[in-house]
Amino acid sequence: MKIEAIDENIFLVKSKTYKVNTFEIVERKGIGHPDTLADALAEELSRVYSKYTLSRFGAILHHNFDKLGLLGGESFVTFGEGYLTKPIRVLLNGRASICFGREKIPVRELLEEATRNFLVKHFPNIDKEKDIKIQYNLSTSSSPGRVVGAGIEEEVRTYMFRPRGLHDLKELVFLGANDTSIGCSFAPLTPTEKIVLDVERYLNSTSYKKHNSWIGSDIKVLACRVGKNLDMTICIPQIANYVPNLHEYTNNLEQTREDILGFIKELGFELKATLHINTKDNPEKGNLYLTAIGSSIESGDEGLVGRGNRINGLITPCRPMAIEGVCGKNPVYHVGKLYNIVAQEIAKKLYELTNSEVEVYVISQNGRALQDPWKVIVALKKNKINSKDIRTVITDELQRIPKIKYLLLKGKIPLC
Repeated sequence: MKIEAIDENIFLVKSKTYKVNTFEIVERKGIGHPDTLADALAEELSRVYSKYTLSRFGAILHHNFDKLGLLGGESFVTFGEGYLTKPIRVLLNGRASICFGREKIPVRELLEEATRNFLVKHFPNIDKEKDIKIQYNLSTSSSPGRVVGAGIEEEVRTYMFRPRGLHDLKELVFLGANDTSIGCSFAPLTPTEKIVLDVERYLNSTSYKKHNSWIGSDIKVLACRVGKNLDMTICIPQIANYVPNLHEYTNNLEQTREDILGFIKELGFELKATLHINTKDNPEKGNLYLTAIGSSIESGDEGLVGRGNRINGLITPCRPMAIEGVCGKNPVYHVGKLYNIVAQEIAKKLYELTNSEVEVYVISQNGRALQDPWKVIVALKKNKINSKDIRTVITDELQRIPKIKYLLLKGKIPLC
């Protein structure tokens, strides 16, 4: 292993032992999993709030919804019929500016309407009012650091969530890191990682559901590869309204098994795949993954921001992973969001440049300039790499940080 300092804060690690060789464990929680739903909803609320304040006041005001939670309701399910008996509960946790100058911002109305629209879009069979219960818990308290009577900093924190004008948004003058945190990523994806990601997307695709209306969205894929043997456990919910009996339920899973194996074969990887589907099923005891709306959020399961997929769509314990909940964070200066996005972009670009497996770590320091991280560490397998080219890729991506917010507002960067 060789470590090279290619700049004051940028370090290159060259090692031949990088590659994941012997085994892998890879997971993806599908789009209807409660944790994935919580992530996606938090990010949707950030987009809605950001667009409103940007269009009305010329700037994205302070906010974060990354502590949002979804609490499961209850449902009645039998073959041929399913419906909610108790509502899905949403904990709208976080902080947001509630006014700009003398103008009040309808924060509660904005977020609650966006929440109901989001859940109905994902689950068209639920009632927008009756099946959703929202608990509004937003705060306007500033972060630690305010000392009463200290002067300018006191002014900034006093008006952090009640700005009198653009002059109270210090990030417009100095774009600084809001926290001490870590962003990390890697490239490329291994065949196992691609299979796990693509299988869930295939099953949850519009084209697949067009011919399989019974399939729910809370699909979970967990793969363990040892050598060339790929074992996959997949949980696939069925929607009761489209499943008249046990025979149909069983046939659906068997057909889907064949579909998945065929799909994996078409991907062309030299791995021997074995599938285990709905391993908890026990028809004799009435245990089946039969649902009213296609997600465990209907029956007591809970979802929290940051407990699901990383921004590459996967959970990869054998690879670099940060535990930050990126969704719902302010897209202007929250390093827990921006540095993970930047790390992923740097990893992709360096892989394209070097054709070498790469890991990237971007580390912030609270209060430091956002485009000047405290440390950047790049680990590459290949040794013959031009350090100048690496530095250029890193600095270019760091300089693009202010533009990331616009891509996020357009939904151009998937985060879960």
